[in-house]
Parts: sequence; C-alpha cells; structure tokens
Amino acid sequence: MSLISAALKRINPSQTIAISNKARELKAAGRDVIALAAGEPDFETPDNIKEAAIKAIRDGQTRYTAVDGIPELKAAIVAKFKRENGLTYKPSQVTVGTGGKQVLFNALVATVDAGDEVIIPAPYWVSYPDIVQFCGGTPVPVETKLEDNFKLKPEALEAAITPKTKWLIFNSPSNPTGSAYSREEMKALTDVLVKHPHVWILTDDMYEHLVYDDFEFVTPAQVEPALYDRTLTMNGVSKAYCMTGWRIGYAAGPEPLIKAIGTLQSQSTSNPNSIAQWAAVEALNGPQDFIAANNKVFKERRDLVVSMLNQASGLTCPKPEGAFYVYPSCAGLIGKSTPAGKVIDTDEAFASELLEAEGVAVVHGSAFGLGPAFRISYATATKDLEEACLRIQRFCGSLR
Repeated sequence: MSLISAALKRINPSQTIAISNKARELKAAGRDVIALAAGEPDFETPDNIKEAAIKAIRDGQTRYTAVDGIPELKAAIVAKFKRENGLTYKPSQVTVGTGGKQVLFNALVATVDAGDEVIIPAPYWVSYPDIVQFCGGTPVPVETKLEDNFKLKPEALEAAITPKTKWLIFNSPSNPTGSAYSREEMKALTDVLVKHPHVWILTDDMYEHLVYDDFEFVTPAQVEPALYDRTLTMNGVSKAYCMTGWRIGYAAGPEPLIKAIGTLQSQSTSNPNSIAQWAAVEALNGPQDFIAANNKVFKERRDLVVSMLNQASGLTCPKPEGAFYVYPSCAGLIGKSTPAGKVIDTDEAFASELLEAEGVAVVHGSAFGLGPAFRISYATATKDLEEACLRIQRFCGSLR
C-alpha cells in the first residue's frame, strides 16, 4: 500500500519556486547569480500598511477571526470592487484566504469532480493545471500565439468548450506573459461565454493595478453583467501593494460558492493571519498614490528588458501591457550548441545552460505550458536587470 495519496501523485512541485530556490542555493554557495524567476515586487510594503499591522498587534488583534475574513476587511473589499470595477457585492459574497493561491485552490476543490474539464489559456500560471488535477478534473490547455501577444481568441475558446466544461480560468494581466485584454478583446470572449450557461468563470485579477501606457483594466463580470452569477472574481494585495509575504488574497462571487469555500477553509487553514488582515484593510482603504509611482519604475524596466532582449541573437520578445513579466520566444536558438558542445534542444535546456554559464535564473516556458520560451520577472533592481540582459545577449551570441 502506497503512503502517498493518488491525489498528490497527480501534481508536481511549483517549478517557479524550485528555480527560485536553486538560485538562492547557488548564491549561498558563492556564485554570482541574478535571479529573475520570482514574481515578487522589490519595493517595500508602504509604511502606512506596516503601521496598521503594528497597531493591530498593539490593539490585541491577535486572536482567531471569522474563518473567511474580518468584517472590516470584507467591507473594504466590497468598497474596492464597487469603486474600481463597478461590481456590487455583499459581505456574504466575499471570501478572504491565505493568498490568492488558497482562494483558487478552495474554489476548485469545492467545485471540481472527476471528469470535469477546466479550460486554461496557455501559457498559464504553473499552479492552475496542477490544482485541477489534484481535484480529479481535467485541465484543457488552449494554446495562444506569440503573434496574438499570447491572448486567447474567441474562436479558440468556443472550440474548447464541451458539455464537461466546468470552469474557464482567466488571468489578465497574465502571469507569465504580461498580456492584458482590452475591453473589446474581453467582450469578444464574454460573448462566447454567455452562450454556454454551464461554464463558470474564475478570473485571476492579481495584477490588475500593474498596467502601463494608459491601458484600462477590465474584468469579465464588469464587461458582461450576464456573467455575474457564475463568476468568481479573485484578487489580492500581494503584487500591487508589495505584500507577497503577508499572504492575503480575496474573491467575490455567488453566495453558495462563497459558503462552500468557507466550509473547506474551516477544515484546512481556518482564518488568514489576523494581523495581515488589518494591514490589508489599510492597503485597500488607504492612499493609493504609490502604485502609480511604482508602475513608472516597472514600465521603465519593461521597456529596458524588451529592448535588450530583442537585441539578443535568436530571441523575440513582445511588449506586454501589464504585470512585471516578459515572455520571450527562444525558438531561434533551439538546435544550437554551447561552446562546450551541449545542444539547446528545449527551452528547459536553454534556461539550465544560461544559469550554468552566466548565472542568470529564468523559468523555462514549458513550465507554463507553452514553449520554446522563458519567463523573466523584471521586478528587480534596474542595474541587475541591465546586467542580466547583457549576460543573456552574451550567452545567445555564444551559441552556434
């Protein structure tokens, strides 16, 4: 009899976390490594948010809370959705979890049965298909194209829907590509979904505020009110508010789904960290001006990285609308060899040899379901990005 459950055997450790850990180990061993694998802002959590957490400790807000969030945080989330997305929810339609990943995990575990299909545009965040497989469901990746800036087309969505489709997982701006959908592009997709009332929409809006060049963010239930009753709109404070380690994610949707998520959470983690919840109240209700200031720096970094990568031999790097990732194609390098004679036969080999030769850690595209490509996070110091891109140019130029 096997100790390990069948459910656990259906999933793999997160490859983005694995590569970040490897980069840390190499650094600890004395290697000169520039790590561009982790999706984490390098800016500090704003001081007003830190102070709110300190005040919560001093005020004794250190006990168990309601399983799925304190009333004050739910009220702040309701206000945020109304203010920024034009979506009206009641507190009973809101759930708060230990990061966006838990919210997604809870939603899928609470709803997906064996045989259910979940459509996932590729490239995708590494955790989506694994969570679906853990639930016994079937991930249905729908490949996008570089020439479409890695955006799902309505005809491809239509072709992927079957009577077994339970969810579409939709992420804009995207991790790993940074691609974001305009209102017109979103409406073309929601027009398809309206025709299929059995399909639910799980929208991951974690990078909502990280958009550039006057891009206007929209979310599916905002663009098509007819989808409101079958959409779970997920977000969190990790990225825009520089609070990755605080672990607060949230979502709003139909009450029966929110209640099911709460039941599951009551038997797993119970409430999210009480102090982090109070910090998140301040994040959502407090000053928002630092986001634009941070975005100015992110945009400069994006433009630097896109320009330098497009100057590297064999790489093609589209310019994304949001998030803090680029997703360059390395198709032009597949089949070439390093000076030591190692053949670059996959994007994983490219990433491995780049780390070995130049000390630059990136995540290979096959981890995200679509290659040959790789993901770079430009949420790191500009001087490190410049040096990393010079090393990538040198590495690509060395291949024959």
